[in-house]
Amino acid sequence: MTASNAHSPLLRRLPTTRVRGLGLAIGLLAIAGAAAAAPVPTTVTGNADPARQAVGKLEVANIDFKRGDGGAGRLIVRFNGKGAMPDLRNQGSSVVVDVGNASLPSALQRPMNVVDFATPVQRVDAHSAGAGTQVVLSTSGEFESLAYQTGNEYVVEIVPRAAKSAAVGSSASSAIAGGSARVATGARSYSGRPVTFNFQDVPVRTVLQLIAEESNLNIVASDTVQGNVTLRLVNVPWDQALDIVLRAKGLDQRRDGGVVWVAPQPELAKFEQDKEDARIAIDNRVDLITDYVQINYHSASAIFKALTEAKGIGNQGAGGGGAGGGEQENGFLSPRGRLVADERTNTLMISDIPKKVAQMRELINVIDRPVDQVLIEGRIVIATDTFARDLGARFGISGRRDGDRTQVIGGNITDNVNIGNGDDRILPRDLNVNLPAGGFTDGVAGALAYTLLGRNFNLDIELSALQEEGRGEVISNPRLVTANQREAVIRQGREVGYVTITGGTGGGAPTPSVPFKEALLELKVTPTITDDGRVFMNLNVKKDEIESFLNIGDYGAVPQINKREITTAVLVEDGQTVVIGGVYEFTDRSSIAKIPFLGDIPFLGNLFKKKGRSKEKAELLIFITPKILTVAKR
Repeated sequence: MTASNAHSPLLRRLPTTRVRGLGLAIGLLAIAGAAAAAPVPTTVTGNADPARQAVGKLEVANIDFKRGDGGAGRLIVRFNGKGAMPDLRNQGSSVVVDVGNASLPSALQRPMNVVDFATPVQRVDAHSAGAGTQVVLSTSGEFESLAYQTGNEYVVEIVPRAAKSAAVGSSASSAIAGGSARVATGARSYSGRPVTFNFQDVPVRTVLQLIAEESNLNIVASDTVQGNVTLRLVNVPWDQALDIVLRAKGLDQRRDGGVVWVAPQPELAKFEQDKEDARIAIDNRVDLITDYVQINYHSASAIFKALTEAKGIGNQGAGGGGAGGGEQENGFLSPRGRLVADERTNTLMISDIPKKVAQMRELINVIDRPVDQVLIEGRIVIATDTFARDLGARFGISGRRDGDRTQVIGGNITDNVNIGNGDDRILPRDLNVNLPAGGFTDGVAGALAYTLLGRNFNLDIELSALQEEGRGEVISNPRLVTANQREAVIRQGREVGYVTITGGTGGGAPTPSVPFKEALLELKVTPTITDDGRVFMNLNVKKDEIESFLNIGDYGAVPQINKREITTAVLVEDGQTVVIGGVYEFTDRSSIAKIPFLGDIPFLGNLFKKKGRSKEKAELLIFITPKILTVAKR
């Protein structure tokens, strides 16, 4: 293994080192002696040994584009061999990659529209530039350009900046002042000092040594860390540069304070697995203990179910005390542990190694605590306003002359009684126009009647009018208290029975039965108290009333029920009243009944017509007010 100590005075390097040919190893050696603090950013430039260059013709084998972590655009250029020397530069809003020693086949000389990848890269154009290749990445917005090469692949990453403060100029200025550049990429934020690396086929160990020197970390590299890497990083935080190098070579890191262990990913995975196997072997030799946990605010079976279903394991077995229960052999416990629920005493029994028993007791104490309650107060208001007016008239004319006798009629129109006197002949009672007030309302209309008697005729006139006004308000105020996330229901009302007949066909006797219909006031609610002290409620409010009964002959009457119901979900502040629903109804009706032609005569036509007008207003409002009743200990 190789260790790089950042604090060792043995190694120092110049801010800019240019090396040619076989002098690469010399350029990467440190310069002994006391030196001032290394200026930042640091630039290291190296050229590959000509002996490493490919002898045959080098060309681009494939160009691919992918979306990376955090919305980064990743361009992957594959060559048919080693020895490619790409050069990356920023040109305005574009990033240009020049590969002077690799040709581009005609099949790959085509543009790629990559807008749909949602990265800073909008378009990729690849074309030949003399005997080499040029790839232009057209971008939008602010970004960081990174590049690294491993094997036959050259990868360019265009990473969007989290803020303008992460710009290259700002990063360089902060670095010169001794600060650190903060760049957010994906789910991780990099805050190391910015560095600039330009390597061509440099050993990975050398790069790790330079990063250790820059980061003041002690990096320990495994003996299996081998190979070379080509990098071009400009003003990149050193911790991001370390991640890029590790990702390019299939490596990973583990930190312990100021020491970083770098090794291939399979090696680290095997180390951690061996460590876990050793821990399990030690646990298997520890004596088991048994502990009993009394459950206070839940049922033991409910907590047992929650713990067993957490890992998808739920072997049910016999509990203690003969009251039924369950057993759990895995999940939060060790392979030898057991969890038993006794419903009779509402107790959980834990049998496991001491460490697991302590963890289970701590977990159960978190779960077994009282929950807050919620008082839900509902108010259902039904307001009605009615107005009706009717105008009508009735009149009749009758008369007869028979010699010296004059026949007359007595009484009035309302009682409709015909009378006579002496030898006078009784005349029949007839009405020529019969349009009295009534029809819109159930009330009795007032009437004013006149009778004009002559020797040979009888004239009866009756004018009737009716006006009704009514206002009403029905207030229902259901309220209930329930625990957090528990459904609660309150009902009040009655069931109305009615008779139905079944059978009676084919000579059989009919069978009566009495079903019932409900007319209820009901409030159903499931509250959830949020972390910010508000209440989220799933509500169902119902207000039914019997309007009338429908007669069905000899079988009695069937109730007709007005139904009012709302189902909704709302988020309300503690103690705040909210209107969760309302219905407003307005009915305006008018009618005219008249005798054709006669009813159209001005003024006199009113004796031949009947007028009616009614207005009805009904409004339903439902109010809900939740109030949190704090019960749980804070």
